[in-house]
Amino acid sequence: MATKDADLASLRIDRSTRGVNSPRKFRSKGRIVLWLAIIVILALAAIFLKRLFDPGVEVQLATASLTSPSQSEAVLTASGYVVARRKAAVASKGTGRLVSLAVEEGDQVKKGQVIARLEDADVVAARERERENLRLVEADLYEAKTHYERMRILLKKDLIAQAEYDLAEARFKRVVASIDVARYALKEAEVAVENTRIIAPFDGTVLKKNADVGEIVAPLAGAASSRAAVVTIADMSSLEVDADVSEANITRVAPEQQCEITLDAYPQHRYRGFVTKIVPTADRAKATVMVKIKFTDYDQRVLPEMSAKITFLTIGYKAEAASVKLLLTVPAAAVATRDGREVVYQVIDERAVEIPVTAGQARAGLIEVKSGLKDGDRIIARVDERIRPGVRIALKGQ
Repeated sequence: MATKDADLASLRIDRSTRGVNSPRKFRSKGRIVLWLAIIVILALAAIFLKRLFDPGVEVQLATASLTSPSQSEAVLTASGYVVARRKAAVASKGTGRLVSLAVEEGDQVKKGQVIARLEDADVVAARERERENLRLVEADLYEAKTHYERMRILLKKDLIAQAEYDLAEARFKRVVASIDVARYALKEAEVAVENTRIIAPFDGTVLKKNADVGEIVAPLAGAASSRAAVVTIADMSSLEVDADVSEANITRVAPEQQCEITLDAYPQHRYRGFVTKIVPTADRAKATVMVKIKFTDYDQRVLPEMSAKITFLTIGYKAEAASVKLLLTVPAAAVATRDGREVVYQVIDERAVEIPVTAGQARAGLIEVKSGLKDGDRIIARVDERIRPGVRIALKGQ
């Protein structure tokens, strides 16, 4: 009987040994993790469904940009290039090897300044020969004149025949004519020497060097190895803009019409100008008419051949009212008043963010922004009551 009781006691479960690692405890933790995962999945699903069925307020963006105050007076825009009204490819009338070039690109030259020089040993020798020829015939003049005067006196005294006198007179006239021929020959030789000196025809700036020392310079540059022009110079005080205006819009342009000129190299700077001439012919290939615009004032940044955009202002627009100072502007509808403050809204992480600004004068659908934004900032183009800080934003077309 005692043995039977001992065997049954060994088979009894000792419940005092249950602890943290019991199977029931593991099952409890698994349920908690499962429920947490379900909650997270449901939350993500809710966010996804909210975004799916509520994409936010749909808006378009605008860019804060620099504009001219006279932009509202613009009637037409065109493109063109800066050109120099006085420009010359300076060449030599003579042919020879270039032995000296005294200027480089960008150098200033004065009218009459020697720019370059050709080899001149042959023409200088020819000039000296003609000068000596002149001295020779001038020496003959003295003897011929003295003999002629003597023959004239003797003829009056009937001491010589008329034929002798005629011969003396003819010789004297021939020597006088020879002197004139020698003088013209000397002048021609001097011109040939001058032609080896290449002279600046007017005050200007060297734009391009077309030849180098050692090259052959010829007036017509017939040979492949020869050069016609040595340098190209331009009068930088005569710059203007040549613009191509469409035939359909040429009626909007008139002489003396005020313009604003913007160089592609300096898009944030405007130059004042006015129409000086409408060239009376059209380009049939481009269907355009050339219009010449003169700068009212410009600085050293303006260079020939720069591309430019021209804004033609309303005919009759006063030049005194034109301002070339650029203003930072945005669409007028982008500025709203919230709690007595002027604000605009930017989109950051798909949410509207309020930006306080200081607004200025409004014109032509734009309003000046004096502070709060910088050039290139992107903002909501039209603000209504739905646009508030933190509101979800959807961009049109995205």
